[in-house]
Amino acid sequence: MKTLKKTVMILSCMAIAGGLLAGCGKKDTAQGTANGAKTEGKKYTFRLADTHPADYPTVIGDKKFAELVNERTNGRIKIDVFPASQLGEEKSVIEQVQLGAIEFTRVNSSPLAEFNKQFGVFSLPYIFDTDQHLWKFLQSDAGNKLLDTLETSKMKGLAYYSSGSRHFYSRKPLTSLADLKGQKIRVQQSKINMDLISALGANPTPMPYGEVFSSLQTGVIDAAENNFPSYDSSNHYEVAKHMILDNHQRAPEVLLISQSTWKKLSEEDQKIIKQAALDSVQTQREAWDKYEKQSEAKIRAAGVTITEVKDLKPWQDAVKPMIDKYRGEYKDVLDQIDSARK
Repeated sequence: MKTLKKTVMILSCMAIAGGLLAGCGKKDTAQGTANGAKTEGKKYTFRLADTHPADYPTVIGDKKFAELVNERTNGRIKIDVFPASQLGEEKSVIEQVQLGAIEFTRVNSSPLAEFNKQFGVFSLPYIFDTDQHLWKFLQSDAGNKLLDTLETSKMKGLAYYSSGSRHFYSRKPLTSLADLKGQKIRVQQSKINMDLISALGANPTPMPYGEVFSSLQTGVIDAAENNFPSYDSSNHYEVAKHMILDNHQRAPEVLLISQSTWKKLSEEDQKIIKQAALDSVQTQREAWDKYEKQSEAKIRAAGVTITEVKDLKPWQDAVKPMIDKYRGEYKDVLDQIDSARK
């Protein structure tokens, strides 16, 4: 009898406990984040690759994006950011993103041209007058449609990040266009970039970003080209102390996701990730503006010889045949860029 009573009590406790657990499970499923995103659904841990150091503006943007996704899914989707080329250089990372081996990356638009020809337009020199002109285009319907073309390359464009404008710097004196003649200049792995260097009378030398410092140091190359923050953070200014400000390119950065990863996500998660990417842009652009000013001040204080180009016409005339060569291929986008100038 005592055994029977004991059994009944145990079963009753189990039933009560089961009810409590069921109630807790229901509450968790219904719980939402502060902005209304629900927490039910699959849990994910993704990786985001970046070639730049941890304190670089693009990585600050990456981390803001990851933070927003984490908050808006209540921790259900976690994105780990790997800076400083920990997962590989840009070209190899893009290939891994196409395969779905890496889920996210931040990459410059120039090497993207090797995977999606439309992005080659950003490598054409002197097509944007100012940063305002560039962002007016990027934030237009035409700019958004350009992001969408990445779907044909097994990727999904999420947002543009700022990358400033690019200039040449060298181990040798660099005060005019004539000084570039014959110099071996490192370029990103892009056909258009190689054509640009050739049009300016120099010798293009494509190589991964991580090899540039030692190549400048040993004389494998004479010069390279980049923006102020990259020139600073890479320490290239220590071995190439001459810079000329010609603003030849304003090629934006692109935050993207593997298409295979994108298709695995629910429609709601896709919206959260897309919006988080767009919302991270302001943080990245503010970080960029601050970093750019600090980098320029640091470089000048280090004794780098900096020459500003007063008259761009000789430079523009030198690259005109090259632009004409590609105009048919990019006519529609170039027309839209011209429209954004107005």
